[in-house]
Amino acid sequence: MTRLRIAVHPEGTRLQNGAASLFILALALGLLAAPIPSEAQQPGKVYRIGFLGVSTLGYDLDAKNCPREGSPTWQAFMAGLRERGYLPGQNLIIECRWTESREERARAFAAEFVELKSDLIVAFSTPNVRGAKQATTTIPIVMVIVIDPVGRGLVPSLARPGGNVTGLTGAPLEMEGKRLQLLKEAIPTLSRLAVLGYSGGTTPEPGFRKEREAAGRAVGVTVQVYGVREPTEFTGTFAAMTKWQAEALSLESHPFLNLHIRRLVDLAAQSRLPAMYYDREFVTAGGLMAYGADFSDIWRRVGSYVDRILKGANPGDLPVEQPTKYDLFINGKTAKALGLTIPPALLMRAEEVIQ
Repeated sequence: MTRLRIAVHPEGTRLQNGAASLFILALALGLLAAPIPSEAQQPGKVYRIGFLGVSTLGYDLDAKNCPREGSPTWQAFMAGLRERGYLPGQNLIIECRWTESREERARAFAAEFVELKSDLIVAFSTPNVRGAKQATTTIPIVMVIVIDPVGRGLVPSLARPGGNVTGLTGAPLEMEGKRLQLLKEAIPTLSRLAVLGYSGGTTPEPGFRKEREAAGRAVGVTVQVYGVREPTEFTGTFAAMTKWQAEALSLESHPFLNLHIRRLVDLAAQSRLPAMYYDREFVTAGGLMAYGADFSDIWRRVGSYVDRILKGANPGDLPVEQPTKYDLFINGKTAKALGLTIPPALLMRAEEVIQ
């Protein structure tokens, strides 16, 4: 506590009682008004974070190559940091790098963060986390929306990840089966389901496809998987689905497919394929249904990991979080265009029905 000492020479002029009281009161108020350092960071400390993303598509970037505004998930990430006292341009520097779905770039970009002496790396997607792990074993890495990090060898366990990696996962294995079940509820006659995934790099954990196939057998649906590497393959792949007489479509979660939301939704409509997606953005673009984790909530929670680690927590001691909130979205206008009548019970379970 700061102590105030006023020395008055015994023979000197003394302050009048009223003036002395005003002086002491003013000084005390000044001390109370002085800024108190936030608990979220050390006074005067400026932290540096490296952000390893997938695509800059549609972003207006700043000098550090980060989005000025960005998508709703980027905005949620920024909000999570602000809530804990981290303000870009004041006590936080964020450097962004984007692989543009070229997975081989991840390690080199992560190495740049090491050269910049980053305090922490935030990595979105499995290839980016793997690249960051290859670049450093000491700088903490917070992974975001990574599918089955244990099965893919990124951490030994969710409860005690060990090493320098922790963060938040994407959908669990049973999610693929749940999406198929919801499609079957919407289309009771469904018997042939086409699944579209990315085949140009890291493929989904085999357990996801086994889960989907098991769910299909349980409700009498045959599943056929199609893979694409480039956007130029989309048209031919949808033609192949039509030739196979697919009755509906489901998309595997992958950042590459997120780059082409409008194109994929349009091709599904042209092919008259009711489609199940994993992100609300597909439904707002005209897709039929989406079921998945609340991505904005996940990105907002990244701020909690960043805060704890910058305060000194060991990332290996922070359990990896799995999503706890899943939402169903339905586009009523698209259902009508496809001639589908969505059962009322399914509509009631939807977080939002877009008209």
